[in-house]
Amino acid sequence: MFTGRFGYGMALVGCGSNLPTQIINNETLGQRVKTSDEWIRNRTGITYRRIAGSGETITTLGVSAAKAALDHAGWDPTDVNLILLATSTPDDLFGSAPRLQGELGAHQAAAFDITAACSGFLFALITAAQFIQTGSIRRALIIGADQLSRWVNWDDRRTCILFGDGAAAIAVEACPIEETGFLGFRMRSDGCRTDCLNLRQITKAIPLVRGITYQKGGFQPIAMNGQEVYKFAVREVPEILHELLTSTNTASSSIDWLLLHQANQRILEAVADRFAIPHDHILSNLANYGNTSAATIPLMLDEAVKDGRIQKGNLIASSGFGAGLSWGAALLRWQGPK
Repeated sequence: MFTGRFGYGMALVGCGSNLPTQIINNETLGQRVKTSDEWIRNRTGITYRRIAGSGETITTLGVSAAKAALDHAGWDPTDVNLILLATSTPDDLFGSAPRLQGELGAHQAAAFDITAACSGFLFALITAAQFIQTGSIRRALIIGADQLSRWVNWDDRRTCILFGDGAAAIAVEACPIEETGFLGFRMRSDGCRTDCLNLRQITKAIPLVRGITYQKGGFQPIAMNGQEVYKFAVREVPEILHELLTSTNTASSSIDWLLLHQANQRILEAVADRFAIPHDHILSNLANYGNTSAATIPLMLDEAVKDGRIQKGNLIASSGFGAGLSWGAALLRWQGPK
């Protein structure tokens, strides 16, 4: 699945993000569950996380992030042809992307959700690339947004310490193929390991009429086997990145930044060590935001672009991984606004 065989390339030209105002640090979380700042930081690298409060939703966070990306790219909302919302926690199970499209005023854009948990943003970016490379659309917004605080068991210290809420977006557009910023990708899924990390529907039969029952809607809290997910990530992410670099004839020494899903600092460092990438070339904001699921990659990208770490022309190796189990990788070159 190597890209770049169609008529157009894809340029990454804008980014933006939005975060809830509520901040919970490790010490404060310790008032709810038996834990400590040292215990959390040593195992995960997380110190703070943002939690959506009253009036903050996937829609409000996503719209603000998308507007910031539009402004950065210098686009009018009516310039957008496609909006992809990567989320596992929509405000509306029928899809939240159309609501975002309406509130943005992007009336020329088709809009739909993509659900792939922590791999969601990367999968959505790859999906947008297929539309752009074939000439079907010219400009797209990819939004990663999750509000996992809705589905965390706040009395389970194994999971509640990990997750935060947030949204971020990237603006991409068609460009000459020789100028493409989307250099290659890989995608994988393994449903045989879905029990390692899931957010399952509640299965409860309720009588409807005599002899007939129905299942009332609802979901259980997030369930996770942290040890198995860690082993999965440190094994599969380096492997898929190796495949990608080999297929694109890219030396790991040429990578400017390693941009991985922000799940655990030890995972980020283990992957970097596999490719002899210095730790100061790892992009990480995990300490400040925790695991924001589909938002982690674009949130980190936006932060590094805005503070000047990512410069025009920088080569970025990215990987998303998580529930499904699913994982993927993409090789990107940042162009920025024209």
